Amino acid sequence: MFINNFDPVAFSLFSLEFRWYSLSYIFGILAGWVLAKEIFIKEENLKEKFDDYITFIILGIIIGGRLGYVVFYNFDYYLENTVEIFKIWNGGMSFHGGLLGVIVVSILFAKKHNHNSFIYLDIVSLVAPIGIFFGRIANFINSELYGKETALAWGVKFKKIDEIYRHPSQLYEAFFEGLLLFLILIYFRKSSSAKNPGFISGMFLIFYSSFRFFIEFLRVPDEQLGYVVFNLSMGQVLCLVFFIFGSYLTLKKHDYQK
Repeated sequence: MFINNFDPVAFSLFSLEFRWYSLSYIFGILAGWVLAKEIFIKEENLKEKFDDYITFIILGIIIGGRLGYVVFYNFDYYLENTVEIFKIWNGGMSFHGGLLGVIVVSILFAKKHNHNSFIYLDIVSLVAPIGIFFGRIANFINSELYGKETALAWGVKFKKIDEIYRHPSQLYEAFFEGLLLFLILIYFRKSSSAKNPGFISGMFLIFYSSFRFFIEFLRVPDEQLGYVVFNLSMGQVLCLVFFIFGSYLTLKKHDYQK
């Protein structure tokens, strides 16, 4: 068993603190940007457009992630404390909100350049697991989004929380939603259906939603929400919605020709 007592601050420079969570966003975006341009994008004109697109992506992640947390996870609190919405440094981001933000800005960017938005979304889907991996590792370091009590040999005691050994659910998610999902999407990228814009995006939604849905059974639900319906967390409910959409998209874009 392991005791987690990590400092969420990676390092300090003068009076500025650089936290692992913010660094995970930076590393994830930079790694995804480089991989997309060097490996996944072949067309030169699309590579040039992708540099501008990254700015849209960053805005979509930050604004969508924050608003998603406000609406999905703590609406009553932020309704009474509106100013707190803008204090992102205090924490509170939603993956599904960030995902919706990326979808919206991708549609706007593609429309501006008269492109198919799924071309951009497929590229983002391929590299998103990298950012998810870094993000979940940061969650583990921060002792947040921790799991339920366990007697398993790999249980972790989060000293900042209590003296109970818990599932390291953040590491489960880092592996399944990060590393494994990345390999799965690389595999499906070689299929004939991948030539249809939107197929990879659909596969991302299916597998991400499936992995997170089941892992959340081992994770402590958000304190302010608990379980929202049928003993399911808000994250699981949102996963079901995106799983349905991903399934529809995949079936629509699948190449049925033999």
